[in-house]
Amino acid sequence: MTTVWAIGDNTIDEYVGALTRRHIGGNAVNVAMQAALLGADVHYAGAVGADDDGTAVLRALDEGGVGRERVVQDGSPTALTRIRVTETGERMFEQEIFGVTATYHPPPQVIAEATTADWVHLGMLADATRLRGELAAAGASALVTQDCAVSAGHTDLDIAFESAGEDLDRACHLAVTAIEGGARLAVVTLGALGATAFDGATWWQQPAAPAPVVDTTGAGDSFIAGFTLWFLEHRDVPKAMAAGAQAAARTCSHYAGWPQGDGRSYFNAMALAVEPEPPTLFSGADVNRPS
Repeated sequence: MTTVWAIGDNTIDEYVGALTRRHIGGNAVNVAMQAALLGADVHYAGAVGADDDGTAVLRALDEGGVGRERVVQDGSPTALTRIRVTETGERMFEQEIFGVTATYHPPPQVIAEATTADWVHLGMLADATRLRGELAAAGASALVTQDCAVSAGHTDLDIAFESAGEDLDRACHLAVTAIEGGARLAVVTLGALGATAFDGATWWQQPAAPAPVVDTTGAGDSFIAGFTLWFLEHRDVPKAMAAGAQAAARTCSHYAGWPQGDGRSYFNAMALAVEPEPPTLFSGADVNRPS
């Protein structure tokens, strides 16, 4: 069984406006929960407040089968993300209160335990570059990934995940920047356009998988989990992208980054059926932009 450590943020996603709901989210927690749903042995390290929201995060981790023995709970508030939903269904991130997550850095014990994992994923952290350096110095054999949309830096990084809306030019710029900064592979999600990936020599493009869209919150985090677990086993970028697209599509079909409340029946059906390998988009010397 693949062993995973997800380190970093958690938050309460509070929907206001045309829709009023509260869900648990945050990149690191969403990736952890999705990886557990896909059959991995997952541990989460982060910080929650000593409040009702913090207790709810801990309960959700327990229910999802994610180890939370290294979660810190203290007096600062649990993080909160307020999402305004318009009458047309558009989502706007209105406010983020980082709370106790703003200063979190994992202690040496977490770093030591994470070095033996198959995969370490970094979400939002106060100093992700420092942590990547500590993992490397400790001789970590794990594949190290990071959501570079919420944490900066590309050194000591195996896979940099980015997001660019539906802007292919920006996606190519982000991918090239990540590779030039030290990442070994860059994967950029493009919303309804799918995703692109670059390793310094070859570009790949993956269309979005069809889905009845209820809520796109956490879809990119699900892509990370689906992609990375497939990549760990097969080292095949195109099929890993297809796996990520399928995981993201499933998440779009329900509220939040994993099924919560009335969506929990989804826990009973999580298997990746990867389609045949999609074609390479392009390769060659032009690393700035696809032709």
